[in-house]
Amino acid sequence: MTRFILSFFGAIFTLITMGMMMVALGVGGVFWMYGRDLPSHESLAQYTPPTISRIYSVEGRIIDEFAQERRLFTPANEIPDLVKEAFISAEDKNFYEHKGYDLRGIAAAAFDAVASRGQDVRGASTITQQVMKNFLLSGDRQVERKIKEIILASRIEDTLSKDKILELYMNEIFLGQNSYGVTAAAQTYFNKSLVELAPHEAAMLASLPKAPSDFHPVRRKDRLLARRNFVLKEMLENGFIDEQTYETEVALPLKSVQNGDYAPFRDALPPRNYFTDEIRRQLSVDFGEGEFFSGGLSVRATLDPELQVEAEDALQRALELYDRSQGVWRGTGEKIPADMLTDSTAWREALGTVAIARDIRLENPWYPAVVLEVGENDARIGIEGVPDDEDGHWVPARDVEWARKRNEDGSLGRRGQVAGDLVDVGDVVHVRRMTADNDGSFIRWTLRQVPQVQGAFMAMDVNTGRVVAMQGGFSYQHSVFNRATQAQRQPGSSFKPFVYAAALDSGYSPATIVVDAPIEINTPQGVWRPKNASNRFYGPTPLRTGIEQSRNLMTIRLAQEVGMDTVGRYAEKFGVYDNMGRVLANALGADETTLYKMVAAYAMFANGGERVEPTLVDRVQDRYGNTVYKHDQRVCEDCTLASLQAGQGPTVRSNRERVMDAVTAYQLTSMLQGVVERGTARSAVSLPVPTAGKTGTTNDAKDVWFIGFTSNIVAGCYIGFDQPRGLGSGASGGGMCGPVFNAFMQKAVAKFGGSKFRTPDSCQFIKIDRNTGARLSDSASGDNVVAECFRQGEEPIFGIQFDGGFAMGSNFELYNEGSAASKQVTTSSGGTGLVGPKASFGTLSSGGLY
Repeated sequence: MTRFILSFFGAIFTLITMGMMMVALGVGGVFWMYGRDLPSHESLAQYTPPTISRIYSVEGRIIDEFAQERRLFTPANEIPDLVKEAFISAEDKNFYEHKGYDLRGIAAAAFDAVASRGQDVRGASTITQQVMKNFLLSGDRQVERKIKEIILASRIEDTLSKDKILELYMNEIFLGQNSYGVTAAAQTYFNKSLVELAPHEAAMLASLPKAPSDFHPVRRKDRLLARRNFVLKEMLENGFIDEQTYETEVALPLKSVQNGDYAPFRDALPPRNYFTDEIRRQLSVDFGEGEFFSGGLSVRATLDPELQVEAEDALQRALELYDRSQGVWRGTGEKIPADMLTDSTAWREALGTVAIARDIRLENPWYPAVVLEVGENDARIGIEGVPDDEDGHWVPARDVEWARKRNEDGSLGRRGQVAGDLVDVGDVVHVRRMTADNDGSFIRWTLRQVPQVQGAFMAMDVNTGRVVAMQGGFSYQHSVFNRATQAQRQPGSSFKPFVYAAALDSGYSPATIVVDAPIEINTPQGVWRPKNASNRFYGPTPLRTGIEQSRNLMTIRLAQEVGMDTVGRYAEKFGVYDNMGRVLANALGADETTLYKMVAAYAMFANGGERVEPTLVDRVQDRYGNTVYKHDQRVCEDCTLASLQAGQGPTVRSNRERVMDAVTAYQLTSMLQGVVERGTARSAVSLPVPTAGKTGTTNDAKDVWFIGFTSNIVAGCYIGFDQPRGLGSGASGGGMCGPVFNAFMQKAVAKFGGSKFRTPDSCQFIKIDRNTGARLSDSASGDNVVAECFRQGEEPIFGIQFDGGFAMGSNFELYNEGSAASKQVTTSSGGTGLVGPKASFGTLSSGGLY
C-alpha cells in the first residue's frame, strides 16, 4: 500500500514537473520565436526625439516656431520630481522596483477582464513597456505585441537607467492638442514651465496619456477632473504628497488655456509673417524639411522687430492709399446666413470660422466684423473680440462716401451715400477704430478692405547682407505668397545702374556724352521705337544727367556701345539674373527678377563694390547647442586678445570678393545721389543723411520700383498687381514706392545713423558742367557744377559723343522747344520713319520708363 501511494504521488510529481518543464519550454519557445526579429533596443540610447525648431529675433525673443510634433525636449535631471511622481502614480507606481514588466499589474488586469467578462479590458503596461510600444512597436492590444513589449522591456532595463527610460517616456508621450512630452504640454495647457506646475496641474497632465481625446479639458471636463483627482489620490497613497496638500489640491477647479483660464502661449508670439516663413522655406532646402521641422534647431534671425513694424506700416499705407484712390468697394466676399445674426453666440462662432486676415495693424488693428443691420443711413456691425455696447457698433454713412460697390456683373454702383450702398446684412467685412491723431481718442468704426494691388519691401545691411526687414505683401494671412522673394517682375529703370556700371568699368565716365535722340530697331515682331517718359529728346547729354533723369534712349545707345554681352555679364555677376537675355530691351529692365535679388545687388554699390550675400539668418544651432551654420565669415584678427589699447576697436578683416572697381562703385553711387537730389526721386525721398537710389516704372506702369541706400542700409520697394496690369497714368516708382522707402528709412536712419559715402583713395575730382559735360575750373560754382570722381592717373577726355552706332535724325526738337507732334527721322538702315506720340509698340518688351 505504501509503495502504491508513493508511486501515485511520484507520478503526480513527475507530471507536475514535466508540465512545468513543458510550460517553461513553451514560454521560452514563444519568447525565443517573438524575440528573434525585434527592433534594436540599443538604438534608444542614441534616440533624438522630433523637437520644435524655434526662430529668435536679434533681441533673443522667440518670434516663431515650426514642428510636425510640438515637443520640447527636457533632460530627466531638469524635470521636477513632482511631475515625475505624478506620472509614476498614474501609470506605473512600481516603476523603480520592477525589471521592465509588472507581474502583479498583469495579474490584476487579467482578473478584472475575467471578472467583467471582457467589459473592463485595461492595459497593464509599465512605463518601460510603453516606451517600447511608442518607439518600436505598434499601439494595438494584440497578445503578440504584449509579448514583444515584455521582451524588449526586459532588455532595455539592462541597457538604460531608470531615469533615462523615464526621460524617454516623458519626452515622447502624446498628451493631446498636438503636444508631445510634458514640457510642451505644460505650455499648451497652462502656459507654464515645468517648475511652475502645482500638484493638481501635474496630476492633470498625468491623467492624459491614457486617452487624450477622452479627457479634453473643455468637452470632457468632468471626466478629466475625476481622473485628475484619482491621480492626486494615488500620489497621496504613494507618499509623494501629504494629506493637507491633497485636500487643498483636490478642491481646486480644473483650469486650462483651452477653457480660457490662461492666455495661450502663442499670444506672446507675433503672428507668423513673411520673414519667418521665408526662413522656413530656405532652411527646409538647406537642411531638409524633416530636419527643420523635427531637429530642434535654434535659428537666430536677422530680423529687427522695430524696423519690421515700420516696413509693414510703410508698405501697407502705400497700398491702401492707392486702393482707396480707385474708389471701388469689393469687401471680403464672405457672408454669414441671416438666421444666425439674431443670436450673438451663433454669429460670433460663425465669424470665428471665416478665413480672413487677422494680422493687419495698419493705424489700428483690423477686426473681422459682420453686418447685423442696415439702417436708413448707417449700418450696425458685430465685431470679433469686441463686446457689444448698449447702442451697438455702427458704421456711419459718411464712411462710405469714398467708394462705389463692384456689382456681381462687374459694373459699379453709385458712389456711396449711405452704408447700404456698399454693404448688405450678413456681409463679413474688416473694420478698425478711427482715432484722433492728437490724443488717440475713439472717433468711430470705419470700413476697410485688403487692397487688390500688392507689393513688397525689403531692407538689409549693405556690409553684412543681414536682412533687417521684409514684407512680402499687404497681409501674410491674406496671401502667403512672398512677393519679395518669389514674384518675378520687370525691374524697369531700376535696372539701368547695371548698364551704367558696365560702362563706367569699360572706360566711360560720368561726364561722357551720349546722344539722346530717337531710335528705331528692327525686331522679329516689328520696328521697336523706344521713347523717353517725357516723349522728348534731349540731344548730347552726360551720363550723370542721363541716369538722374532716367533717359531711356541714352541707356539703349550706351548699352549698344558697351555691348549687351558685357551688360548681361554684369547683371549676372551681381546676381540680378542667372541668365539674362542679350536683347536691347533688357537694358531697360524688361527681363524679370525679384526684389530680393535687386536689393542685394544695390548693396554692392553702397559698400564700395564688394560681394554681399543676403541672409535672413545669422546662425543656426542644433538641439545640443552646436553651431551648424554661421553667415558672417569675416575674420576678427584681435578679438582673442585679452585687452586692446584705449580707444582701439577690434580689427575685422573682410574676405569678400570684389565684384566692381571701388572707383566705379563710388562714381555710380554719386550719380544715384543725383537721382535723389535732382532727378526722378527728388520729390519723394528726403533723408538727413546722404542717400542714393533709382526709380523704376515699367511701360503702362505695370510695376513701379524704388531701390535706395545710405552708407549702411539698402532698401527696396515694388508695387504692382499680381496679374500685371497698369496702375494708371499717374503711377510711378518715385510717386508710389519713393514714399515707402522714405518712411521706412526715416526710422532706420534714426536707429542706425548714416554718413557720407566712402571715397576711394584713387579718386581725383574734376569739376564739370552736369548739363553739358564740359570741364570747369576748380573755382567754378553753381547749381550746374558737380565735382566728378575720375580714376587717378587717367587723363579724362572731354567732348567726345557716343551714339551707339544708331543714326540720328537731324530734324528732331530738343526738350526746351517741346515735342508734341510726330517727327520724321532717319533710321539706322537709311530709311525714314515717324516717331512721337503715335509710337506705342513694345509696351511689355521695352521695360522701364523712368
